[in-house]
Formats: sequence, C-alpha cells, structure tokens
Amino acid sequence: MDKKYLKKIIAQTPEDLQAISAFCADAKIRVSDIKYLSSNKIFLISLLRIDKENENSEKKINSIVKFEFVQSTKSKNINQVDSKLVLELIGINIFKKGHNFEIVFLFSENRLITLTTEAIEATLEDQKYINDKNT
Repeated sequence: MDKKYLKKIIAQTPEDLQAISAFCADAKIRVSDIKYLSSNKIFLISLLRIDKENENSEKKINSIVKFEFVQSTKSKNINQVDSKLVLELIGINIFKKGHNFEIVFLFSENRLITLTTEAIEATLEDQKYINDKNT
C-alpha cells in the first residue's frame, strides 16, 4: 500500500525559507486565497503545488504557507479585485533591511508581493492531495 504523508516545514532562517521556496516553486495561487490579517500580523497563502519531494510525481498538494510577525504588505502588478486571477509562483526571496526582513514572493509576469517582517517565522503545511489532474 502506497502511504501518503502530509508535510509541515517550519522556517526560522533564510536557509529554511529557501527550502519552502523550492517546494512551492511553480505553485498556482488564486488571488482570493491570499489573506493578510493585519491585527494578528499574519499573512496566509493557500496554494496548489506539485509533490516535488517524490521523484517523478505529478501529484498536486493543497498547502498553506503562513508568515507571522508581518508588519506590512505591498503588491505590484496584481489586480486584487480579480479574485479569479491565478498567479504562478516562481520563488521566494528574503532580504535584510535594517532590523527587519523583506520577504518577496516572485510571480510570473513581473508580479510581486513583499512582506515586511520583524522575524523569519514561516510554516508550509500540506492540507491534502488533489486527485483531479485538471485542478
């Protein structure tokens, strides 16, 4: 029997965040699945990613990426009104800026989301495997 395990990765260093970036590269994200809870300083993204951990796997996994201690967010070239717009994640970069960090989500077509955070505190948590190849 082929057992499937859902993953949870916690990032607290730039190197940890690079691992999350690698797992999430090429993920599809709907604009409606991006939330910033400013009063809680939490930024959430629900994404559909390829199971890169298993060789030759084309299985899709619905995952959530959560960032804590987020002071502010900004976006570039993203129509936030178009909730059906699907973004393709290229990668996640991190920069030290004074006492804070800037975490930049790079999407295709020159689209960006930048988070300003007090610390690196991110979690990638798988929710479920998706069976439909057209999803």
